[in-house]
Amino acid sequence: MPEIAGRRRTQPPPPRIVYEALTNPDRDPVRPWLILHTDEQRPKIAEAVEPNLVVWTSIWPWRPDARIRFDIVGPPHGGTTLSWTLIVDEPVPDGETTVRMRKRVNELINANLRFTFGQ
Repeated sequence: MPEIAGRRRTQPPPPRIVYEALTNPDRDPVRPWLILHTDEQRPKIAEAVEPNLVVWTSIWPWRPDARIRFDIVGPPHGGTTLSWTLIVDEPVPDGETTVRMRKRVNELINANLRFTFGQ
């Protein structure tokens, strides 16, 4: 499966908190962050290894093969380095579609999720 996009950024909380947020996005109803557009669907957990790996199914009904892999690294009580990788089956989407998908995941993770942690 080709990797078509990815990003790595730090998140303030320790890995277990980031893992919990990715595996249970509704855990804090006061600070929702997985706010989907009308043409998106809620992802399911395809794979999870606490506290270092989460793989979501696709958020795009029109691209059900897509997977978003999250690699979570950091000390138990410090900040976290969170990497996400967007993986799809062949055929790979065109450049414009890839950019749109990348920007959307980046918005959810490096803006919405990050904001819930106070950053």
